[in-house]
Amino acid sequence: MTEGVQTSPAFTPRVFSGIQPSGGLTLGNYLGALKRFVDSQNSGVQSIYCMVDLHAITVWQDPASLRNATRELCAGYIASGLDPEKSILFNQSQVSAHAELGWVFNCVARMGWMQRMTQWKDKAGKNAQNASLGLFAYPALMAADILLYHATHVPVGEDQKQHVELTRDIATKFNHDFGVDFFPIPEPVIEGTATRVMSLRDGSKKMSKSDPSDMSRINLTDDSDSIAAKIRKAKTDPDALPSEAEGLEGRPEAKNLVNIYAALNDQTQAQVLAEVGGRQFSEFKPMLADLAVAKLSPISTEMGRLMQTPDEIDAILRRGAERAREIANPIMARTLDIVGMVR
Repeated sequence: MTEGVQTSPAFTPRVFSGIQPSGGLTLGNYLGALKRFVDSQNSGVQSIYCMVDLHAITVWQDPASLRNATRELCAGYIASGLDPEKSILFNQSQVSAHAELGWVFNCVARMGWMQRMTQWKDKAGKNAQNASLGLFAYPALMAADILLYHATHVPVGEDQKQHVELTRDIATKFNHDFGVDFFPIPEPVIEGTATRVMSLRDGSKKMSKSDPSDMSRINLTDDSDSIAAKIRKAKTDPDALPSEAEGLEGRPEAKNLVNIYAALNDQTQAQVLAEVGGRQFSEFKPMLADLAVAKLSPISTEMGRLMQTPDEIDAILRRGAERAREIANPIMARTLDIVGMVR
């Protein structure tokens, strides 16, 4: 939980977040989400982390690939440091109340709210009429993911902040419409030096598994040699590194590599620049490569081991779903009572 963020005394602090199992975890996923999840877990606040497979099918997925990607994501969670005994880890479709509350929120949310969502515009583009209804309505399901557990804090990247704001709007409208103070108003938690990791080939673009060039990203399944090679070949500029942040303006590739170093080493951008200011990239890149290999290669190794034991992963997900239902089912039941459903 972020220091200084206040929670209504009526709600126990609880963290919820999730990632779509669409395959190909990258350094961006690690620094922007997984590493932050681990930090939150270790803060002592109850943490719930989901593989949001219902969100994944808003666009067509090959069933076998989806199952594999769900297990790989779970492996990535655990290899990054999430402990299934400390945090609740599960895949969304095993807790049917997500879809049930999602429908209730479909009836609370307004069409205009959905049409304003930036990611809907970006993903649907000019083919909005051919996009799935699920893609249009999924922010209501995301609100259900969060509010089903009365989560008070949601670690997200800057590009997901709008979805948490919509969740707040839905919670506020539900509480107002039914005259209750039932759902908390969750806070987005956006912090860290590399919550948005950029491409190694183009510092103006977000690191993405969909980029045609594998050299644009570090995959969490990359071995040590691949990690080091990709950093050595990362795009830079001919100037030396600055000593202060102002010197990174207009230098997106330099800024990206400095931010990656800072995030991996648990430093601020300013701390890194104080150490490396004046150095050339020929000196800085090997430092970054060594650090990245030290931090990421154990994750790759453990992910590989876990993926060889899918039964172990499935058992973790089933147990996580049981624990999630213990929290979710009473909240769902009370929601239906508030709405007026005869049960």
